Amino acid sequence: MDDSIIPGFSKYSKQWRIDALIQKYNLDAGLGAWLSTFEVSDLKIQKIIDDLSENQVSNFHLPFSIAPNFVVNGRNMFFPLVSEESSVVAALANAAGYWARRGGFYAEVLGTEKKGQVHFQWKGKAEKLHLLFPQIKERLLEQSAYLMTKMVERGGGVSSLELKEMKHILPDYFQLDIGFQTCDVMGANFINSCLEQFAKSLQEYFRTSERTDGEEKDCKIIMAILSNYTPDSRVRAWMECPVTDLLEGQSEEENSRFAIAFEQAIRISQFDISRAVTHNKGIFNGIDALALATGNDFRAIEACGHAFATRKGSYSGLTDVEITDGTFRFSIELAMAVGVVGGVTSVHPLAKLAMQILGNPTASGLMMYMATAGLASNFAAVKALVSVGIQQGHMKMHLNNILTQLNIPKERYPEIQRYFQDKTISYSAVEQYWKTHQDD
Repeated sequence: MDDSIIPGFSKYSKQWRIDALIQKYNLDAGLGAWLSTFEVSDLKIQKIIDDLSENQVSNFHLPFSIAPNFVVNGRNMFFPLVSEESSVVAALANAAGYWARRGGFYAEVLGTEKKGQVHFQWKGKAEKLHLLFPQIKERLLEQSAYLMTKMVERGGGVSSLELKEMKHILPDYFQLDIGFQTCDVMGANFINSCLEQFAKSLQEYFRTSERTDGEEKDCKIIMAILSNYTPDSRVRAWMECPVTDLLEGQSEEENSRFAIAFEQAIRISQFDISRAVTHNKGIFNGIDALALATGNDFRAIEACGHAFATRKGSYSGLTDVEITDGTFRFSIELAMAVGVVGGVTSVHPLAKLAMQILGNPTASGLMMYMATAGLASNFAAVKALVSVGIQQGHMKMHLNNILTQLNIPKERYPEIQRYFQDKTISYSAVEQYWKTHQDD
């Protein structure tokens, strides 16, 4: 293997990068031709995909799927989903149809404020800094106004600006904590540009202010950066029905037993971290699939959601259930920030299609749909866990992947699927079946 260092790798052509890959790992010379088969024939679209990332050598395809029957606030709609796991899409579609027959999902946005901080050290007294802060705040907003013109015209901009003393973390450490409204854009670049201007203005204020002297004129900026934790940008979704309607064709006793088991599973997730992590992962199965389809930053959404799960002092499941007066109510509340204008959402052809499928929602609308997807995914998982078990449905969906790995002809799939309909599915079991039946 060639271990030489390659400076400026991103500046070379795609073919050069492929050749470097072949050389470094002694790969087949036909790799480039093979990689090109994953690219789209429309050169304009391929150029868009190439420009989404750096050091690109090909496209990595994931299924773009549709889950029908999502009734949200009375509107019947399809959800576009991107996921490599078939059971994720199947669970969402199943939950959507299940609740469509019971009135559907409801959702509301509780806030949309995003956050950023300027972290700095200043050796003066905290009391003096608090005294100076109204003047500093006015200066910061005045000198950053040129960055906010268009955002203010849309109804956004800075919504709060606070000074925090944080000397328990570092000596002489303070923080400017700034809230932003970014309307329908995710706003990361806007927020970071504003924060960096705040940092420059803050340093300049101390250098030139007649009310500071000596070491007080030295303001050390540690960093200026947005926060992906947005506790004041929150959304809630829920669904409810009579307990007696939870299981179709079942007795009142069976419905009640299911409701109690479901509630117990949720309570466990709220107090046991080992269960809570997996519980919340199941929620993000749905949220991530919709985030990917719409070109949103699923990593930021997940990071915020997991942080929000600790808001009560320990990590907890994000969903809750109430059984009151014979009514079953399942809900979720979580913090998230999404965008529907700019970035990948406005560039990637399939992301634009996904937004069309959703009716070109506002950022608040997309927040509600993502919360609904998370709640639906979680309901499907917990329902399976407290009834038939998670593996029955999961492994049935996984069966096709096993058949593909074993290179079994497509025409034999129905036969094998029927055989394993009431049996435990595993790679070895399917492999053994094929060895003994492939000549049938």
